[in-house]
Amino acid sequence: MLLWAGILLAAAVLNLAARLFPGFAEWYAAQVHPLIVGTLGRLCSLVPFSVAEILLYAVLLLILAGLVLILTRRLSLKKAAAVLAKAFIGLFFMFTLNCGINYHRMDFSERAGFAIRESSVEELAALCEELAEELNAAAGEICTDREGHFVLEEEAGAEAVKAMQTAAEEYPELAGYYPKPKELLLSRLLSYQQLQGIYSPFTVEADYNGDMPDQDKPSTICHELSHRKGFMREDEANFIAYLACRASDSASFRYSGALLAWIYSGNALAAQDPERFLEIRSSLCDQALRDLENHNAYWNSYEGIAARVSDRINDTYLKANAQADGTRSYGRMVDLLLAWNRERGAEYGND
Repeated sequence: MLLWAGILLAAAVLNLAARLFPGFAEWYAAQVHPLIVGTLGRLCSLVPFSVAEILLYAVLLLILAGLVLILTRRLSLKKAAAVLAKAFIGLFFMFTLNCGINYHRMDFSERAGFAIRESSVEELAALCEELAEELNAAAGEICTDREGHFVLEEEAGAEAVKAMQTAAEEYPELAGYYPKPKELLLSRLLSYQQLQGIYSPFTVEADYNGDMPDQDKPSTICHELSHRKGFMREDEANFIAYLACRASDSASFRYSGALLAWIYSGNALAAQDPERFLEIRSSLCDQALRDLENHNAYWNSYEGIAARVSDRINDTYLKANAQADGTRSYGRMVDLLLAWNRERGAEYGND
């Protein structure tokens, strides 16, 4: 057990160094993390399905087998506990190397030079107006099914990688190799947890929910790919997803990105000025309104105990990794959008 104690100590020291010395986390994200993505990520990318998903099912089967062996007294509790302890230490060490340290690196907004500050309701309304215009413009170029809902015809993974690389031309922090994103085999399990995608630090994979509405897929995949670049904050991953989708040559991706940004910004405006929100919302084209209704109907249908438990687990996970707002940090994307809009030179009025 001395070896495993040493591995646990190493992981703890690395996590402590990342928390206490921001320069270390930044150096690690720039110099070491790309090597992990380029090796383990490239290796797992060769497999057409999610390696993380298959490993998860294998682990569940092993746990079930272990319980049977314990009940039949063919495996002692002491040995089972020892195996679990070693597995936990190994996973914690991998998590630290592949993901944990990156939670303490410099924010993407800082690296890009965006100044986040308090904004007026008028600024927020102006942002929503611009996003409504983006949505309407892209909506005229997308494909739809017989019911008029958005249909994604491009190969989502390849187009998402291309979108991220295009965004990297303006934001060098996003440059580099991107392994292939993958649709989960049992995607509906994520829907029950109200999850659109998941990043596996153990296999360096960006997996997404293939069962959700098509308009959610491009932005979700770009979100997960941003984690592969070492940007772990959820609010920044959403923001990067918007930037990548907006930079894409694909109208489908631009539409998905604008829809994502509209949902967050529109919700923020609705809480501050409901009348202004309804006024701007009325300017959305029928296509955008139809897809927003489809989005809401789909996710509302999966609300329940599993979703609440998943949200509580995710909230605890985020707080444990220096995101003090927990799941509320997702809403901070609006501040990033406003800061980005100001950086572009947009002029706003005051409250």
